Amino acid sequence: MAQHYSDPKRESDPHALPDIETFQLTAHEVAERDEDLCHEYMKRHAFRLATMNSKTREAMLDAIVAEEDITGGWYWWSCFPGCLPDGEPYGPFSTETEALADAREGLED
Repeated sequence: MAQHYSDPKRESDPHALPDIETFQLTAHEVAERDEDLCHEYMKRHAFRLATMNSKTREAMLDAIVAEEDITGGWYWWSCFPGCLPDGEPYGPFSTETEALADAREGLED
């Protein structure tokens, strides 16, 4: 994860901390983050052992990605170093630059 400042002017301030993290997730990682969706798919007979069998879990994630048209990409969230994020990640974006631009949108004065 890369850390950035929401206001790039604060980078030279020795007392300021970065407050944005950008990171990349695969389609499988995005699908795994949706616990409700995973729970729904585990109700299917073919995926009932997904919590105990890695091959079954991979097959379930493949099905989720294909059927729900999930894509990976770049994401961002607000977070101070060493702290938990303030919420769910925003994205996906095609590039890290696009994710960072979205995070900083509306903050320029």
